[in-house]
Amino acid sequence: MSNASARFAALIGRMTQSICSGDPEGAAACFAETGVYHDGFYGEFKGRAAIAEMVRRHFYGDAKDFSWVLSDAVSDGRIGYASYLFSYTATMQGAEGRRIAFRGMSKVRLDDGLMTRYEESFERAPVLAKLGFADARILKSVHKWAHE
Repeated sequence: MSNASARFAALIGRMTQSICSGDPEGAAACFAETGVYHDGFYGEFKGRAAIAEMVRRHFYGDAKDFSWVLSDAVSDGRIGYASYLFSYTATMQGAEGRRIAFRGMSKVRLDDGLMTRYEESFERAPVLAKLGFADARILKSVHKWAHE
């Protein structure tokens, strides 16, 4: 593994483990001051304070018992990619207690050893189906995502 890839793996690992261990400020500290976290469900959050609040309000408000396993992290020092397996137990109304797991890919822009932009790609509709969302709600979400 190259030095850039090893540094990136450590950084993204610190972010994901901070989220899993209940430390939203630790996750936000992995970002540049004006960094952006674009979440596949909750949208875009800019700045460390907004990122920490997103984790606190959305992640911890809708789920618990997180596991985020990374693999195949690669980087050239400017951009990094990593595959992941993310799982959690839902706490949101109507899906309480459902254990959800899905695979995805993270794409991260880097500057001076910090994330300037984090975004992810995964199949969102199957996750909503696993959560027990009604077909009409899933279709409405798919149409929204198609026009983003």
